[in-house]
Amino acid sequence: MSSAQRFQRAAVPVAATAVVLAGLLSACGGDKGGQPEPAAAPASQVASSTTATAALAPAAGQAPAVAKTQGWLKIYGGAAPAGTANTVQLNVTSNPSVGQYVSDGSGRSLYRFDKDTAKPSVSNCAGQCAVTWPPLTVARDQSVYASSVDPQLVGFIERADGTCQITIGGWPVYYFSKDQKPGDLLGQGVGGTWFAVAPNGGKALTK
Repeated sequence: MSSAQRFQRAAVPVAATAVVLAGLLSACGGDKGGQPEPAAAPASQVASSTTATAALAPAAGQAPAVAKTQGWLKIYGGAAPAGTANTVQLNVTSNPSVGQYVSDGSGRSLYRFDKDTAKPSVSNCAGQCAVTWPPLTVARDQSVYASSVDPQLVGFIERADGTCQITIGGWPVYYFSKDQKPGDLLGQGVGGTWFAVAPNGGKALTK
C-alpha cells in the first residue's frame, strides 16, 4: 500500500470526528442545514423564521399542542404534563411589592438586565457577571412550557459560550446567585439595572 493510500484511509476517521465535534460544539445550531441560529437576529427575522400555532389548552388526556417553534426548540403553552422529562417550565408568580413576575418550575425568580437588548436579543452578561447572574438555559433535548406567559414571547439566543439562553419578549433571562429559595427576590433593583422579569418581558417594578 502506498503512503498516499495509507494517509487517505487515516484521514477519513479524523475528518468524521471533526464533523461530529463541530455538531456538538454548536449547541444552539438551527435545524436548517446545520447552520447556527443568529445570536442577534432582528425581531422581524425571528418572527419570519418561527412557526406559530394557537396556544390552546389541551383536553383531558391529550398532549399539549406546540404553540411555537424556534429552530429545534418546541415551546408549549401551559404547564408540562406530570411525568414529562427534560423541560424548562416558566410560571408567573405574584409578589406584593413588585406584582407579577416570571419564575421557573421550582419557583426561583427570573431577572432581566437593562444593559442587554431585546431588539435584537443580545446578552451583555458574561464572565463573572454570569457567575453572579446565571442565565436560564435550554438544551437540545429539552422543550419549554410557558404557563401564564405568552409562548409567542418566548425564545432563545446563542451565548458566546455556545449555550442557549431563554428570552422573554426578546430579553435574556437570568437567576440571581444570592436567591436561596423559591420566592426570593434579592436581585430586584441591584445596581439599578437588574429587575424581576414581567410576563411580557418588561420590568416588574417595586410598587
